[in-house]
Amino acid sequence: MKMNLTNAMPDLVEIRHHLHQYPEIGLSEFKTSDYIAEKLVAMGYEVTRGLAKTGLVATLRNGTSNRSIGIRADIDALPIMEETGLEHASKIPGMMHACGHDGHTTMLLGAARLLSERRQFDGTVHLIFQPAEENYGGAKIMVEEGLFDRFPCDAVFALHNDPALPFGHFAFRDGPIMAAVDECRITVHGKGGHGAEPQDTADPIVAGAAIVMALQTIVSRNIHPMDPSVVTVGAFHAGSASNIIPERADIVVGIRSFDPKVRDELERRITQIARAQAESFGMTASVLYERSYDATINHTAETDFARQVARDFAGADKVGDMPRPTMGSEDFAYMLKERPGTYFFLGGQRSPEDPQLHHPKYDFNDDLLPIGAAFWVELAERYLAPR
Repeated sequence: MKMNLTNAMPDLVEIRHHLHQYPEIGLSEFKTSDYIAEKLVAMGYEVTRGLAKTGLVATLRNGTSNRSIGIRADIDALPIMEETGLEHASKIPGMMHACGHDGHTTMLLGAARLLSERRQFDGTVHLIFQPAEENYGGAKIMVEEGLFDRFPCDAVFALHNDPALPFGHFAFRDGPIMAAVDECRITVHGKGGHGAEPQDTADPIVAGAAIVMALQTIVSRNIHPMDPSVVTVGAFHAGSASNIIPERADIVVGIRSFDPKVRDELERRITQIARAQAESFGMTASVLYERSYDATINHTAETDFARQVARDFAGADKVGDMPRPTMGSEDFAYMLKERPGTYFFLGGQRSPEDPQLHHPKYDFNDDLLPIGAAFWVELAERYLAPR
């Protein structure tokens, strides 16, 4: 490790705890954005605000090179009631940083400070503080609003903390690393009536149950075994009492995939099965299929570069490759579709019993702050090394 941020640790912890205490949901991170901007302006950055409503980009130029790099941190929280009991726990009921975006933001602010002080690079650094990663695709909105037209980047990089990965370890993967995610809402339209007179009704619960079971055959019988995909029925709502057959049943399905052709086939089969199963019971089914984030696909050259920087930074024994992608999703996918780059994981495990991401008792490991900040500086300075 070429730089030591130990002296900056109290400041980093103070920033992280402040962000944690005042979480904001996607596209509403107004106070968070104000706080970040104030810090960056004080460091001497040119700060541009308003992308995707609450997003901002901090720009720092040094030397004469036209080369540029983008580093992204997500800034939004989740609609979860915190249960950590910590002194710095969320002060906003029903909201918390349960995914560590407060830590990601703090690490990038720490890197911003060092980059400004050291100025050991030749080119332009764009630090991208992105809103709405969790729900509303803030990355896609920023791209659509001209992010890379206004702030050209030769490559873009992002990381995510992982409480299941050993502390200080890096995990990379070339190619697909996170899945595309879609959601399907199926409504079975039946005919309600008395539970004691089922012959006079069309029971949408029975038809819905058949749909749920039939959906389980898609991955096992329609998708190639070597193409990762998931079809999960996450909700089934119908009825109110044992002696009432309801008018409708509502089913919510989560879908994950990587290959665009597989994604198309999943949509086709889910829609076909829902309608055909309902028809077989003398009913109809309406299907609302919505595509969300695309798959996150890393680029080879940038992944190789970041992996080598990590090996030199942390030691080869702390750097590995993921044997398979994760079925989680990430809207950094949209930045990687526009510019070459890579997305990777940084381990923050305290113990194997650590609460995982999106858990009400999760809390970002503050000991990661100087490591992440220093790594971003190392990566930016290496990428923009004077030639």
